[in-house]
Amino acid sequence: MERTVLITGCSSGIGRATALAYLEEEWTVYATARNTADIQTLGEKGADINALDVTDPEDVGRVVDRIIEEDGRIDCLVNNAGYGQHGPLEDLPAELLQKQLDVNLIGPHRLVQAVLPHMRAQEDGTIVNVSSVAGRLAAPGMGAYSASKFALEGYSDTLRTEVAGFGVDVSLVEPGPVETSFRERVGDEIDKLDRTEAYDWVYDMQEDGSVVSGDSSPFASTPEEVAAVILEAGVSTNPDPRYVVGGFANFAVKLRLLPDRLRDKVFGLMRKL
Repeated sequence: MERTVLITGCSSGIGRATALAYLEEEWTVYATARNTADIQTLGEKGADINALDVTDPEDVGRVVDRIIEEDGRIDCLVNNAGYGQHGPLEDLPAELLQKQLDVNLIGPHRLVQAVLPHMRAQEDGTIVNVSSVAGRLAAPGMGAYSASKFALEGYSDTLRTEVAGFGVDVSLVEPGPVETSFRERVGDEIDKLDRTEAYDWVYDMQEDGSVVSGDSSPFASTPEEVAAVILEAGVSTNPDPRYVVGGFANFAVKLRLLPDRLRDKVFGLMRKL
């Protein structure tokens, strides 16, 4: 039986690498992005490409309905689409926080609601939500992004327990920095903010911190490394609830285990430096 996967955010980076990984395993791959021109090469390699904006309920329904009509089932959903809104929270307009949550949290929820009735009916399926180590550890200047990923973590934990009895699995994949263009958009989003001088240190941390946690960091994973973990979660008959990807991510998760006050002191030291 051919297996079918729906992947969001395939225009570059992790999403593109994930689509290729599933194609190599001979899955039927529905690769999506807001603009199909960005995923034409995936179509040439055998993926079925579709325009999908995760903030548009009609888009979500149309794509899921098409998969069911053509293949009769959805075996795996990979919620990968997302972006990072960084910057001090006081400088962040409410509408930008709302947009961040709409893409990174509500978007996956729309897809989950659309595919779950079919997975329950076939008594089988896997939902892989691509989170981030920022969903386990919050740092200065990453409040909006961390809020969206912390929420996705709690959402996934609840969903996993609710659907376990239907033969449906839910996994979180938590990368650290990845060699993608993610950081470029972070810079674009920060540039939208009216900067408060008192938070210059936060902006400086965001710029200087890219050496450690940015896309070109020596600690960064490749998109292919993350895609391999997403594939593992999707094909496993008993996937782990969480997969932490990369050495930096594993270190950051351990840092999360420090007492809150001690962890705050670490960030306070970073501010002084």
